[in-house]
Amino acid sequence: MPIENNFAGDLQLIVPNLHRRYSGVTATNRMVAPKLAKLLRSAWFGSDAPDGIARMGVADLLKLWRRRAPLIWHARRNNEMIIGVVLRSLGWPLKLVFTSAAQRHHTWITRWLIRRMDAIIATSDISASFLKREATVIPHGVDTDRYAPPVDRAAAFAEAGLPGRYAIGCFGRVRAQKGTDVFVDAMCRLLPRYPDFTAVIVGAIAVEQTAFANELKKRIEAAGLRQRIVITGEVPIEEVPRWYQRLTIYAFTSRNEGFGLTLIEAMSAGAALVASRAGAAELVVEDGVTGMLTPPGDADALVAALEPLMRDPSSATAMGARGRARVVEKFSLDAEANRIAAVYRTLV
Repeated sequence: MPIENNFAGDLQLIVPNLHRRYSGVTATNRMVAPKLAKLLRSAWFGSDAPDGIARMGVADLLKLWRRRAPLIWHARRNNEMIIGVVLRSLGWPLKLVFTSAAQRHHTWITRWLIRRMDAIIATSDISASFLKREATVIPHGVDTDRYAPPVDRAAAFAEAGLPGRYAIGCFGRVRAQKGTDVFVDAMCRLLPRYPDFTAVIVGAIAVEQTAFANELKKRIEAAGLRQRIVITGEVPIEEVPRWYQRLTIYAFTSRNEGFGLTLIEAMSAGAALVASRAGAAELVVEDGVTGMLTPPGDADALVAALEPLMRDPSSATAMGARGRARVVEKFSLDAEANRIAAVYRTLV
């Protein structure tokens, strides 16, 4: 609903989310925004607004023209930076902040926009190295209360109606960049050896990825594993934490990634982690202690890392507990919000 006039007068932060399709950027934005709203007078502008933060529409935004007190506009995409730059040029009192998770060289338009930001946040040292200007490194955090281990993991698994006793999962959009094919290849080799396990792929299949997904389904069918490699499609946001709680092992198989939020979501829920060296995996994971690291796109290495955990689920449980402790200590949502708010205070 629109923000109230008296609230608008005290507003300190606008969180734009200007992307029609739900994405990892949206997910990270949704998680941290309510925490920031407890620290500053904040409003969400755009789709997929979470609970815990006021919502503002175009009419609310127009009322802020030529306001004297400065406002933080925290962009996470090019279009959000563009709108921030345009609004400021037209008289909105905006201080522009951009968070970058990309681990690649930026296009000329992104570089041009970055130079016009008042502050830059990078989610890792690698992301910061591509920015060509000073940035504050703040890793993503996760809501460790929402993404918590289940009271009874066996009961959580059982309620899904899946065959076997244990689940191994790979979450995210079904596409080559996420390494869904690598996961399927590994499962086709491992599941026949470990009949107590079922593999679960949780994520949307975009129209342009239909052929890719159909090819995966053919491989699964040819391996005789249609009942034991389950592709759920997109699930409601509120159901995602419960799917993590059903897992004994989580496989992060991305070939390339900005940060890879599912890493810390799965660890927070107490699943043992095997992760490709993509995104923030090397920052998050202590190899051999709180997870296992493998080369991206390498199905042989994924099989070798997963098999000991599948052979001994108790060792997976122990690894999951260590991973949970690391996330609580290093990658909580409160820590992320507090560090972002510190950047804001240097501007306002």
